[in-house]
Amino acid sequence: MKTNFTVGSLYAGVGGVCLGFIQSGFKLLWANEFDKNACTTYRKNFKHKLYEGDVMSLDVEKLEKVDVLTGGFPCQAFSVAGYRKGFNDPRGNHFFRMLDFIDEMRPKAVLFENVKNLVGHDKGNTFKIIRKEILSRNYSFNAKVLNTKDYGNVPQNRERIFIVSFNYDDFPDCDERFGFPNKKILTKTISDIIEDKKVDEKFYYREDKYMYESLVNEIKDNDTVYQWRRQYVRENKSKVCPTLTANMGTGGHNVPLIKTKYGIRKLTPKECFGFQGFPNDYTFPEISNGQLYKQAGNSVSVPVIKRISENIMTVLKGGKCPENDLLF
Repeated sequence: MKTNFTVGSLYAGVGGVCLGFIQSGFKLLWANEFDKNACTTYRKNFKHKLYEGDVMSLDVEKLEKVDVLTGGFPCQAFSVAGYRKGFNDPRGNHFFRMLDFIDEMRPKAVLFENVKNLVGHDKGNTFKIIRKEILSRNYSFNAKVLNTKDYGNVPQNRERIFIVSFNYDDFPDCDERFGFPNKKILTKTISDIIEDKKVDEKFYYREDKYMYESLVNEIKDNDTVYQWRRQYVRENKSKVCPTLTANMGTGGHNVPLIKTKYGIRKLTPKECFGFQGFPNDYTFPEISNGQLYKQAGNSVSVPVIKRISENIMTVLKGGKCPENDLLF
């Protein structure tokens, strides 16, 4: 029986999905990413083929076929923070582009990832269309919203929906054999992610910053992550990092704040990647911190992907997942 299963990754970003699959024993054959800065970071950490450019321009027929196709297609069209136009937004059409890859390659399994709001978008009609399109191609449809703090043992409050589908031609009994992982107890804390040393001075807020007094008055706890919300400080009382966003550090949402023995400061890009479960040996190129914050916010939580891909591997090898937790 085949054991060296291969993966192709669309909308790869900086490789969060790729890392999760590699960690669970898959072989990455190729990936695709449009953002040039994300590609720079990706190449710093991976050696396999990266197709840089618009997924709409990729020649599907010339790509090497893979056992598993993954893709976190653009979520802005469905995000609560965005306009929620869905399929009326050009970015929403990327779902149908992924279907082109499925039609041509007929992979054994597919993993889709998107924002939680995809489920309720347009009163659930968008999700119904996605489910219908996948089922019509003779693929199964399993979907669940997973929170990083509950499924990845990483202290970040990050809810995303994951859709896993198997080719019924290869696995007619996959519905009985696949299941999403169950919750696990969160044992890692914020202090496990934060660097216990003085970082570059540019990350600290000192007396010369206009909101310094407000920060000092409100930020009291060394094991809490805070946010500056234009006029006030918001404390995350659940002792986890709030959801990291793509626009933190670029003028939209401010980078989360922490109190350390060296002063109040922003999370560093490395720490943001840590809150996504990236390994300590993941390396960063010489690009702006603003871009690194964006990449961290755009990424997925690696340990969550690892747990899902382990269960996909179980099915591909002919086994049955011990957890059989399905929502749809």
